[in-house]
Amino acid sequence: MKTDTIFYSLFEAFPQIFFELIDSSPSEAQNYQFSSVEIKQLAFRLDGVFLPNADLPEKPIYFAEVQFQVDSRFYSRFFAQIFLYLDKTELENDWRGVVIYPSRRVETLSIQRYRELLLSERVTRIYLDELGEISQLSLGLATVKLVTVDEESAIAVGRELVTRSRQQIQDDNQLREILQLIETILIYKLPRSSRQEIEAMFSLSDLKQTKVYQEALEEGREEGREEGREEGERKGREEGRLEGRLEGRNAAKIESVPRLLALGLTIEQIAAALDLTLEQVTQAASNQSENL
Repeated sequence: MKTDTIFYSLFEAFPQIFFELIDSSPSEAQNYQFSSVEIKQLAFRLDGVFLPNADLPEKPIYFAEVQFQVDSRFYSRFFAQIFLYLDKTELENDWRGVVIYPSRRVETLSIQRYRELLLSERVTRIYLDELGEISQLSLGLATVKLVTVDEESAIAVGRELVTRSRQQIQDDNQLREILQLIETILIYKLPRSSRQEIEAMFSLSDLKQTKVYQEALEEGREEGREEGREEGERKGREEGRLEGRLEGRNAAKIESVPRLLALGLTIEQIAAALDLTLEQVTQAASNQSENL
């Protein structure tokens, strides 16, 4: 998954995070709809646009762009698309541009043509590495900054955010969304980790909220339909079948134990997260030592 897609997913699910980033009140999100806009005549799309509600002509349109690679032509393209959109739209609202960088090192130095815009209130440039320590940030901003954390720290930070999410979010739907986003970012950050290793970063109760568990649940239900509709649609049997499928994946889980140990998890944490017994994890660890 591309980095910008992750950010746009965050903004769509939690638009208040965007307004936190630009140092505005998170409650501003209720005045906007996040979307992508397309100018069909010119065949281009702006993926990150916060359009104010129709009854709020005094609110500006926000054009958000995520830029994680050096591109000497970025600003020429960014402003050209904004002005083309403003030319074609019927909206008369003012506008603001927001560019999100991982750090200042990624920003192009070719800004002489756009100095006046970049130095005005029109454009806000955000450097994620300057937001501060993750532990001191709000849950939303901390989740955004997780994208920039190095691979070695991603596991610990991810677990911390999962814990904070459980403590701070009471709405089940919102909790599910934030857990899925954290999971997505971790998969992006840890491309060499298996599904089981990503699962191990969540507690069992959290795991049930994630896309991984929901996919497993759907797979179990599909098997139930294939084996027999009458029995498959019985809730108790569906739940039992799901547990059976998860248990049947023990071999794959056990193969992940050595990597999880190397990542710093304890035997107890691995056993709890992967739903294995302590004996199974201990035996896998012992087998690893014998093979060294």
